[in-house]
Amino acid sequence: MTLELSACTFAYRRQPPVLRDFSYQLPNGLTVLLGPNGAGKSTLLRLAASVTRPRSGTVTYDGTPAASQAFRRAVALMPQTVTAMRGLTAREQVAYSGWLKGMSRRDAWEQAAEALDRVGLTEHAGTRTTKLSGGQLRRAGVAAALVHRAEVLLLDEPTAGMDPHQRRVFRDLLQQVTEAGVRVLLSTHDVSDLAEEADHVTVLRRGSLVYTGTTGGFFAHAPEDTAPGRRAEAAYSRLAGEDG
Repeated sequence: MTLELSACTFAYRRQPPVLRDFSYQLPNGLTVLLGPNGAGKSTLLRLAASVTRPRSGTVTYDGTPAASQAFRRAVALMPQTVTAMRGLTAREQVAYSGWLKGMSRRDAWEQAAEALDRVGLTEHAGTRTTKLSGGQLRRAGVAAALVHRAEVLLLDEPTAGMDPHQRRVFRDLLQQVTEAGVRVLLSTHDVSDLAEEADHVTVLRRGSLVYTGTTGGFFAHAPEDTAPGRRAEAAYSRLAGEDG
């Protein structure tokens, strides 16, 4: 089963296209999406999640069109900004997300507890989301994306605001979900988020794909004299045109 964008063009009102005639297939496992500000990363994720529609082109999952309920159940997006819903606890907000995806109220409520446990927020299940820290709220956002057991997770800057311990918990969670067969596309500005567990890397520049392939192939773009701990940064800088 493949999440695929075919010849998609998208532009915000009265602006030039962010993506033009853009095609992309999400590979298996964990894919890290890199690119400078304005490269089109968030737009790609929103199109892939059917949050926005392309001006032209198609978005499908296993041949199912993006406008269908089956697509929406299979694909989940955690946006760059996770909004606390005033008056709702963490469990209620996650359950509400499941209900919006077509789950029954009972199933959404039960699986919300499971999803919060997976992101290490069980002890905060009854906490109002407006009282959560920034890192906790982002983990609740991940739980909301997980609650209906999607087959594809699209994560926009998911580790922003997390401390080192929370990042480790999150990386363990990513490993668990990818081992369970879920495909993950994770957008980030932080090249250090590119850990060895990433299976693939995709790099955008000005709305175009400049690299999509294995993590090993990505590292190979670093100059030969690059220090071992700087290979990811060097490879990204060369591909994104930021190497001066």
